[in-house]
Amino acid sequence: MDLPAGLESPWQFLSDSALKNPDGKMLGRRQAIDSKGGPYVWLTYKEVYDSAMRIGSAMRRRGVNPGDRCGIYGSNSPEWITAMEACNSQAVTYVPLYDTLGPNAVEFIINHAEVSMAFVQENKLSSILSCLPKCSSNLKTIVSFGNISDMQKKEADELGVSCFSWEEFPQLGSLDCELPPKQKTDVCTIMYTSGTTGEPKGVILTNGALMAEVLSVDQLLFLTDRVVSEEDSYFSFLPLAHVYDQVIETYCIYKGASIGFWRGDVRYLLEDVQELKPSIFCGVPRVYDRIYTGTLAKVSAGGGLKKKLFDFAYNYKLGYLEKGIPQEKAAPLLDRLVFEKTKQALGGRVRVMLSGAAPLPKHVEEFLRVTSCSTLSQGYGLTESCGGCFTSIGNVYPMVGTVGVPMTTIESRLESVPEMGYDALSSVPRGEICLRGSTLFSGYHKREDLTNEVLVDGWFHTGDIGEWQPNGAMKIIDRKKNIFKLSQGEYVAVENLENVYLRCPLITSIWVYGNSFESFLVAVVVPDRQALEDWAASHNETDDFKSLCKNLKARKYILDELNRAGKANNLRGFEMLKAVHLEPHPFDMERDLITPTFKLKRPQLLKCYKDCIDQLYSDAKGLKA
Repeated sequence: MDLPAGLESPWQFLSDSALKNPDGKMLGRRQAIDSKGGPYVWLTYKEVYDSAMRIGSAMRRRGVNPGDRCGIYGSNSPEWITAMEACNSQAVTYVPLYDTLGPNAVEFIINHAEVSMAFVQENKLSSILSCLPKCSSNLKTIVSFGNISDMQKKEADELGVSCFSWEEFPQLGSLDCELPPKQKTDVCTIMYTSGTTGEPKGVILTNGALMAEVLSVDQLLFLTDRVVSEEDSYFSFLPLAHVYDQVIETYCIYKGASIGFWRGDVRYLLEDVQELKPSIFCGVPRVYDRIYTGTLAKVSAGGGLKKKLFDFAYNYKLGYLEKGIPQEKAAPLLDRLVFEKTKQALGGRVRVMLSGAAPLPKHVEEFLRVTSCSTLSQGYGLTESCGGCFTSIGNVYPMVGTVGVPMTTIESRLESVPEMGYDALSSVPRGEICLRGSTLFSGYHKREDLTNEVLVDGWFHTGDIGEWQPNGAMKIIDRKKNIFKLSQGEYVAVENLENVYLRCPLITSIWVYGNSFESFLVAVVVPDRQALEDWAASHNETDDFKSLCKNLKARKYILDELNRAGKANNLRGFEMLKAVHLEPHPFDMERDLITPTFKLKRPQLLKCYKDCIDQLYSDAKGLKA
């Protein structure tokens, strides 16, 4: 698919929608009533357009010109999108500053991308001010998403940086400023990827790449489902600093749909969904897993008869899905009688569900396709591919467990990786996924060396290992880097193992570790609190959760259950765990143990748990001796 002539910048998506649908709801947030979430309050397309025009004009007055770089730092909000659109209006490159990266990374990005102005969420002002002494040669203007105190203004002023509140800044601009010409080849955004090692890399995405991605999403929904319209609403909670959420929100703006933001607290996520009742929901496996376990717990709590009815309905509908009957026609009566409650978990109106950022376990995907009363598509993509480059087709059931087929802006091939035993030309083709097409990035900002490592002969080497399925779908089976050799010469694909062990309902997270000096694997495990406390109660153990994690009997119980899950999924002997450390605290971003999309940061985990790992190995060897 090629971009239609005359389409030069994502700014056209907003200006066209504001013209067609000026009074349509565009951006909404919940009003706080007595510190509780109230109803959603909306800005219209016309209001956001006018605001972006004024702010864009004010940016020019502050000396920010087309091609300059402007940072946006904060969690998802109407201000985030308005700031992005103000940049688009003036052909200024916007640079998301990670809400979830520490001040050092923010400082690195400001200097590396030479950011001259930044829009900043109110509660992030102190962290941006703290890195100003090392950034003020570039950064000259700060605009708060809300208010800014006189004290903060004075602190910045002393370093030659001007600060404005959200109310003040647009007053510097006007609605009738002339907009600069824009081109497909202009850099729309430089998006830094957290990466699991090293400094962030700045991925350069052009206007053309971003628009091609948005139009291919539209084309795909047109061919397989129902395109998004002004009637639709989207629930925004995945970080806007990432390409996945940004592309979907830009698509919603292109179609004139409405976008409602969460309050930023994971505890109230499902409550916010209930209030918004979105029709489009994009999640990551961790969120879908929560819905899966929550639903099963409710079914079990309902008693034996209820569970029997649920199981019957589940298997009946699954049978029809497997025969190729579309979701809405497979068992409409059972949808109404049995699965209505699962549908209500996301507000009751969802008709399109997308999953990305990490592999969705097959049993969770199957469960949601059966019980959610909507289509679910798993996609695969990277910041470097502008988000989704493969997607499974919602109503094509055999694509469960795969990431589907290439989207229409991309070509894909597999390249053999002989050292890992993957042959792209064997009867079951396996190898590194390589991509080329109109939604690819233009390189890493100021890092030609890294660009040349991954872009070879026009093909982008993703580092992910895929397996072509007979129906043309791709299955991700491994990661080129997350593989290690045990001392007996066996290769271990660690992500696969973690996905298998995560099927054990007693745990919420696991990091499996092994190295080439050892012959077996160990793991650090975050147990499910309720499950462990239930076990303790039935075994007359009176310890609290933290102490239970140190309890040798509890450790043995969880280790045995994990290995039982391993055996049930046909893991080989050397893939079983010999010892586990139980960790009461979830792996978190505060300790830099996971990325914002919940991928494990393996080098950091090793650094954090090195003493535990050493202890596990010596204990396990002691047992063997």
